[in-house]
Amino acid sequence: QLQLVESGGGLVQPGGSLRLSCVASGFTLDYTLDYYAIGWFRQAPGKEREGVSCISSSGGSTNYADSVKGRFTISRDNAKNTVYLQMNSLKPEDTAVYYCAGRRGSCSSARDFGSWGQGTQVTVSS
Repeated sequence: QLQLVESGGGLVQPGGSLRLSCVASGFTLDYTLDYYAIGWFRQAPGKEREGVSCISSSGGSTNYADSVKGRFTISRDNAKNTVYLQMNSLKPEDTAVYYCAGRRGSCSSARDFGSWGQGTQVTVSS
């Protein structure tokens, strides 16, 4: 069972940056991290969960929500079992709990991800 742990959240001023990390463990001998697509999702109070970004198992394909394009960058280091989300030019509307999630195969919508982390809080405020 894939297990994911997020870190790197915190309080930052508008225009600032944060880098979130998602460390994976619990692999089987047949399926290491490079079999998994990893997505970042977020949920703000009173709002539905939304997809932020996703990276394919090989790292060769990425996608982003329109609201974060040009500001956020997703990357992965399979040797370190870690996926990152670099967030620049942060805005108050980026405030949310950020979750990473994994699934074997390609990126997909949230309902198709079976393994989720516990989340990390990101607050953008002056």
